[in-house]
Amino acid sequence: MSNIELGLDTFGDITVAEDGKPLSQARVLRDVLAEAELADRLGIDFFGVGEHHRPDFAISAPEVVLAAIAARTERIHLGTSVTVLSTDDPVRVFQRFSTVDALSSGRAEVILGRGSFTESFPLFGYSLEDYDDLFEEKLALFAAIRDADRTGQPVRWKGKLRPPLDGVRVYPPVEYPPLKVWVGVGGSPESVVRAARYRFPLTLAIIGGDPRRFAPYVELYYRSLAQLGFERLPVGVHSPGHIAETDAQARDQLWPHYQIMRNRIGAERGWPRTSRAEFDSEVAAGSLYVGSPETVAKKIASTARALGASRFDLKYSAGTLPHQIMMRSIELYGREVIPLVRELTGEPASPAVEAAAPNA
Repeated sequence: MSNIELGLDTFGDITVAEDGKPLSQARVLRDVLAEAELADRLGIDFFGVGEHHRPDFAISAPEVVLAAIAARTERIHLGTSVTVLSTDDPVRVFQRFSTVDALSSGRAEVILGRGSFTESFPLFGYSLEDYDDLFEEKLALFAAIRDADRTGQPVRWKGKLRPPLDGVRVYPPVEYPPLKVWVGVGGSPESVVRAARYRFPLTLAIIGGDPRRFAPYVELYYRSLAQLGFERLPVGVHSPGHIAETDAQARDQLWPHYQIMRNRIGAERGWPRTSRAEFDSEVAAGSLYVGSPETVAKKIASTARALGASRFDLKYSAGTLPHQIMMRSIELYGREVIPLVRELTGEPASPAVEAAAPNA
């Protein structure tokens, strides 16, 4: 394995102050900028922000956040995790990302998906009855816009749910096309085949269970690409985690905040309440990348090898986990986890990591 990219992402989870009281969404957004700046100084490859429209997550306009980050960083690639394309306008999504790409000098990318929450449907006037049709048609339109931008041709597209585009151009164009686009998948074979059909790299959102269970999806993706006559494309992984100096410290820091988040979401979805035993089991054998730098690095390298992944993004925010604890986790990820993963996968350490200022 070579050239693995290692990134971070966040949903702007609402954190707590030292007194245990929740911070404002405005304060959390400002903290996300500081977290991205630190990631850039450490030479981390990618920083992603997820789109949500809920009281427990602060980021509802990811491209605005990315534009602010672009102005304060130099090298890190910037994207979403994910953009909920089903309830957005593909033309506007492309315009917003081509704008971020210009402001960041070519560092923008987008992960398109349906999202794991549905609050955007009533918010923007869409019906959940059209859940599958909306994503299918809007992904087709977005692919047509991107292809037209790449070739310098007008967009010609016709669907069922919106009027056609016949010979229009979408501005601003990407300066050095094509715009980098991934499709985020949570475990649906149909979604895997769809990503292959539109010739987009695949991001697997693995948030529970043994990550090796996703190997058949990778095989399906490669098989679908081959049947369509396409070359192999990158596969990425997104999973939650937290890093501290020791395994015990990392687990103890994360658990109470993870418990709050997991039980809140679980109550919405009819899941049983979680327990510390379940949490520890997921850390030990599942898709929670929690522990010391060495422990987390070994687990990331193992997942990357098992799935042939060329990108791994760690969701470093979790529930009410405080900003300063997350900053330390980011620092350990950049300074210690990434060099260890590169060593385990046969790559040299990034010089940007070595050049980062001490105690950033």
